Amino acid sequence: MAKTVSPDAISTILANPSPDSSSDLPEIIVQVVDLKPTGNRYMFSANDGKMKIKGILQSSLSSEVISGSIQNLGLIRIIDYTLNDIPTKNEKYLIVTKCESVSPALEAEYKAEVKSEDTGIVLKPKQEETGILLKPKQEYQTKSAAQIVHEQSGNMAPSARMAMTRRIQPLVSLNPYQGNWTIKVRVTSKGNMRTYKNARGEGCVFNVELTDEDGTQIQATMFNEAAKKFFDKFELGKVYYISKGTLRVANKQFKTVQNDYEMTLNETSQVEEACNEEAFIPETKFNFVPIDELGPYVNGRELVDVIGVVQSVSPTMSIRRKSNNETVPKRDITIADETKKTVVVSLWNDLATHVGQELLDMADKSPVVAIKSLKVGDFQGVSLSALSKSNIVVNPDLPEAKKLRSWYDSEGKETSLASIGSGMSPSAKSGARSMYTDRVSLLHITSNLSLGEEKPVFFSLKAYISFIKPDQTMWYRACKTCNKKVTEAFGSGYWCEGCQKNEAECSLRYIMALKVSDASGEAWLSTFNEQAEKILGCSADELDKLKSEEGEIAYQMKLKEATWVPHLFRVSVAPQEYNNEKRQRITVRAIAPVDYAAESKYLLEEMSKMNIAM
Repeated sequence: MAKTVSPDAISTILANPSPDSSSDLPEIIVQVVDLKPTGNRYMFSANDGKMKIKGILQSSLSSEVISGSIQNLGLIRIIDYTLNDIPTKNEKYLIVTKCESVSPALEAEYKAEVKSEDTGIVLKPKQEETGILLKPKQEYQTKSAAQIVHEQSGNMAPSARMAMTRRIQPLVSLNPYQGNWTIKVRVTSKGNMRTYKNARGEGCVFNVELTDEDGTQIQATMFNEAAKKFFDKFELGKVYYISKGTLRVANKQFKTVQNDYEMTLNETSQVEEACNEEAFIPETKFNFVPIDELGPYVNGRELVDVIGVVQSVSPTMSIRRKSNNETVPKRDITIADETKKTVVVSLWNDLATHVGQELLDMADKSPVVAIKSLKVGDFQGVSLSALSKSNIVVNPDLPEAKKLRSWYDSEGKETSLASIGSGMSPSAKSGARSMYTDRVSLLHITSNLSLGEEKPVFFSLKAYISFIKPDQTMWYRACKTCNKKVTEAFGSGYWCEGCQKNEAECSLRYIMALKVSDASGEAWLSTFNEQAEKILGCSADELDKLKSEEGEIAYQMKLKEATWVPHLFRVSVAPQEYNNEKRQRITVRAIAPVDYAAESKYLLEEMSKMNIAM
């Protein structure tokens, strides 16, 4: 069957830059030329034989290109689109949000022949006999948008009228240079109302995260009167039509979603709930960060998405918040990925009790989990913590999950895995903070007693353990569930204040002080269980058994074996008072053996910065 390129298709598009959803436009069929990928989308030029216009296919259409349905030099029917201006280039850009393939690739780029007014031009695809077929021009009847709205709107709700009178645009198509637009989005996160005070006065602010049907997200912020107007209107999980907002380039320091722009709504913005309509569930889109590249995000504002194979799941423990003394459930899971690194993810509240229990029940099957919106902390070097808006998908139907499962089944489960906090690459590109960023000498820390007065500061050290005091309190009795200190209960067993229950047994956990030295001086460091186990090579229970069974000499020899060994330390520094005397508390957050190849690379990089004159 012959396939047509619509005559003057580009002119039709230019004449209708943002058609209403109810517009009765003629059929628009164009040829796709110069098709090429850009990120997760595809750019192309729309060609009607006379004119061309640059365009982009929405990310949801990428699968059509990958499957071969949409081809370079092929024909597509454009069903829904937006035409955006590019002020800096005085150009227009076509964003195709819905289309369908009409023909596979033609033999060459189409160029229109001279034709009479009442004819259309038809080309056949390359697998059919080529040639030009003339056919009568189709008749079509047009109505104005005002006529259609008048005929159909009736007594519709305001949101339905907004949907009809303005074409709904996808979030991916918005930019600061557009005029009128309307979006249909779900509120997937809502912040609290906050107050602020600055040089311009006092006020209030809150923000929401909005997600459209394609899974694209944007953060919207409201100040003062707009905040008061919309705070109660926006409800988590509901769908809204929004218009008359403004966009600007997002501040990377504060943005919490993957979008180059952020939205501001003012008092004149329109927000209408989408009532009595078919609801949509936004597709969860992930932007995975490999576990070994989490270093740059430590203690930052930017949230991350991760995917990994579950290695272990802890029982639920109860944690008492210092702020309000409220008890909340917590559960830790350890995941690994193809970088052969593991990381601990802390789940809280419902995630701990519901999804966490599901993972515990199937832990022996090593499920794959994809987790969205995690905060990266420095506990044990690098750790992850879920938030109220975090989303966990177990065994997701994603290419990354299938690839990870294949790796784990074929080799991963037999591979030696290491914690991300045990050491990271010194590459400046990766921005790893655990071992090579902020490298200082001991003298830099001990000579500046004011370090960490407002909040703890973090440094990296390379030092030798010079002394471990044998008669110190090396460990404490800990609850096997929450690791908090326990006391002997009346009668028998041990009482845990955190879990509020008696346990028949407890475990020992290290709390050890050690002296370290480098070329500039020495200092005392405090270490906890995980770091002390790496230093001594045994658990506190094992060391206690050695001391009780083999005596003091064997115990002291075990401590001596750990001295004069070089290590890389990641430490926090904060002041503390002891007997009205101000002291420094230097705490080991992560420890790793020296990788001499990586250390040599680091030293060469440092030497290259010195600009030593030869």
